[in-house]
Amino acid sequence: MKIAIVSGGTKGIGKAVCLNLLEKNCKVYTSARIIDPNFSHKNLIQFPSDLSTKQGVISFAEFVLSKEKVVDILVNNVGVFIPGKLMEEEEGSFEKQINTNLSSCYHLTRQTIQAIRQSTKPYIFNICSTASITPYLNGGSYCISKYAQMGFTKVLREELKEDKIKVSAVLPGATLTNSWAGTELPKDRFSEPRSIAKLIWTAYELSDTTVMEEIILRPIAGDI
Repeated sequence: MKIAIVSGGTKGIGKAVCLNLLEKNCKVYTSARIIDPNFSHKNLIQFPSDLSTKQGVISFAEFVLSKEKVVDILVNNVGVFIPGKLMEEEEGSFEKQINTNLSSCYHLTRQTIQAIRQSTKPYIFNICSTASITPYLNGGSYCISKYAQMGFTKVLREELKEDKIKVSAVLPGATLTNSWAGTELPKDRFSEPRSIAKLIWTAYELSDTTVMEEIILRPIAGDI
């Protein structure tokens, strides 16, 4: 049984990833600020923690490592989107998005890397965004955080090549999650979280000599 960690896995893309990994007979550890009692499975372990703080990340990692010596899959998924232009967004918006979207990814990877190195098929997936490669109006600090997360992913991949640890950047476009709650746009204007989860597993199943460096997904009608 493969051991997986998925940060922020009780809704949206993270939940879809957890469900797909569970279907593939993985044991999944996930975090959320508030655990979901209705999201249960014999191989799912939820841990309540705020990963926008370094201590929250460390607490989550320490919990997993107290139970497991080997981690096969790490999915850095937790994130937050606060719309606004750089010169107009609310004070603190920059820090909150950098801490949640970038710092959590950095610290959770560092905390678990020794266990990942013990795996016979190790893989790290960082859930970035098309905002990691395409700036847009009202993207503000979100775009900054996602560009930085993409940079972190590239540096990490380069550093971990000698360990034969694969690292992929997953870049979804508009996906039907809580971030789009209240939208009047039709559902078929968005990608589905399930599609992203399936592609992550497809990348994981590739031969040991091949890595899917970047996985870019957009709605068939294009960006919103």
